[in-house]
Amino acid sequence: MKPFELLGETISPDGTVLKLTRRDGEYILLAGGAILMSSRMHGSEDALAAFGCERARTLKRPSVLIGGLGMGFTLRATLDLLSRDATVVVAELVPAVVEWNRGPLGPLAGHPLNDTRVRVETADVGAVLRSNRAKFDAVLLDVDNGPEAFSASDNAGLYGTGGIAAAREALKTHGVLAVWAAQEDRKFEQRLGKGGFGVRVQRVRGRFKKGGPRHIIFLGYKSGAC
Repeated sequence: MKPFELLGETISPDGTVLKLTRRDGEYILLAGGAILMSSRMHGSEDALAAFGCERARTLKRPSVLIGGLGMGFTLRATLDLLSRDATVVVAELVPAVVEWNRGPLGPLAGHPLNDTRVRVETADVGAVLRSNRAKFDAVLLDVDNGPEAFSASDNAGLYGTGGIAAAREALKTHGVLAVWAAQEDRKFEQRLGKGGFGVRVQRVRGRFKKGGPRHIIFLGYKSGAC
């Protein structure tokens, strides 16, 4: 087996070491030495876009916020779903992740950052939510491993009562909040409901092929209709 090749390394705002590595054509992003994501497993990231943009894809000039760039797969799937007059804002906290997507990670998802519909904000997604009232038709959050914060402890605030309220305020009347998670979280599901969302939970495969791990997509509907 070939050794891992280190392509890049940075430190997140909370001090976590992030590393981009490659082995046998697979790209792996490590956070504190643990696997955060892999280029060979992005079926559930694509599903996040599909479920979250189910309504936005039918609209003229839709506006979508993606929290967390990752390896660009959610962004690519979102762009493939939306019309040419769409606007997609990507909030990514770590500048190096943006640079990696402009560099070695770019070809994996077909260079989505080159699309003219995309605007990148190197900022905390919570701050972007709070500064954009009734702006988005869909908000897609793929930060850490979901409601249980992973690579940056500050992300925990996204999934608490305040973060849910900020997401709801940032959505238009019939907007949708979609949250990727590695596992079930009944408490988060209940917080969504108490925060004024109609709630639906989708269980999806991490890989397109059968047998891959199951991930969770939490869906919150501002209108209350699921």
